[in-house]
Amino acid sequence: MESVDPVRLTLDQLRELRDDIAPQAVRRSRASVRTRVDRWRSRVFFIAQCAIAAGVAWALARYVLGHRQPFFAPVAAMVCLGFSFGQRLRRVAEVMVGVAVGVGVGDLFVRVFGTGIPQIVFVIALAMSVAVLLGAGTLMTTQAGVQAAIVTTLLPNPGAGFSRWLDAVLGGLVALAAATIAPATAIRRPRQQASGVLNELAEILIATADGLRARDEEAVTDALRRARASESQLDDLRSAADEGVAVVRLSPFVRRHRVRVQEVADLVVPLDRAIRNIRVLVRRCAVSVWRDEAMPAEYPMLLERLADGTRLIAESLFEPAADVAAHRVLGELGRRTAQMPLPTGLSAVVVLGQIRSTVVDLLELTGTSYDEARRLIPLRLDGLDEK
Repeated sequence: MESVDPVRLTLDQLRELRDDIAPQAVRRSRASVRTRVDRWRSRVFFIAQCAIAAGVAWALARYVLGHRQPFFAPVAAMVCLGFSFGQRLRRVAEVMVGVAVGVGVGDLFVRVFGTGIPQIVFVIALAMSVAVLLGAGTLMTTQAGVQAAIVTTLLPNPGAGFSRWLDAVLGGLVALAAATIAPATAIRRPRQQASGVLNELAEILIATADGLRARDEEAVTDALRRARASESQLDDLRSAADEGVAVVRLSPFVRRHRVRVQEVADLVVPLDRAIRNIRVLVRRCAVSVWRDEAMPAEYPMLLERLADGTRLIAESLFEPAADVAAHRVLGELGRRTAQMPLPTGLSAVVVLGQIRSTVVDLLELTGTSYDEARRLIPLRLDGLDEK
């Protein structure tokens, strides 16, 4: 749509602008709503878990312990559940200790010195200092200060300190029990994210092959940008894998999935190496296009076969039979690179070396050991031994 001077807009031009802008606004609005709904769906289990745990903690403190205002029970339950699964045991202990220190110091000062601005400042500083001297982390130190402030300002009742501490401990125990009921997504997510990373790498390799074949600077530059961005996807996979391992270790309800979850977690290290090698590979292909350096005509095909092997590994995460095909494709690719003549240009030499290194990394993802993967790749290139 051509730019127009707003002062000279006619009625027809205004209608044309409206007709152009309205569909775009509708599409963006729908996309925004879908994104928000998807985000809510991904967290609905966590929301329900926090709500139910808070209610149970309050009910136990109120009707079992007989506390009239068990404020700290639901609060402690929600705070403890607010962290990722693998951190909850340590976080529960820190919250309990932080609450105990804060409530104890706060009650002592309320009893002796009463409430007021100087007392609030001093009691928070003292509670946080005690927590630090006990070797606390940031969370425990903050909790000590928060609880001391609450006791000193909102609930200045010197006789209720022990009951409040019990409420906090009870809330933490309820949170710990609720955390053992883990969502199924914690088991599925690492596998899905690993598949997503591998498929993205395959697409990057295909895009690089197309750009290299067409000598398209824009295409190889975009492929390089995607290769650099893949690091964040690996970070997401690493977090999901850690969470999944923690779930199957701590939750008695999903321990039967422990082997499968650990298998995905074991992919992170070789996948990290593969991503790094592919990033160097793509960058060197881009450099060769930018500088108009000669590149063997067969190299785009090698990249496409490397993409095929990568995609088959992604499929093998859900269909184990694809693992055999991936192993075969990558092994053939490694042997083919050994039969090719050693190129003369720097970029071509680097690309060939990176392809071979990436084949080794990807073979490890099929369950092959590093030493065995190296043995599957012949060591001779154009009559020269690789060192």
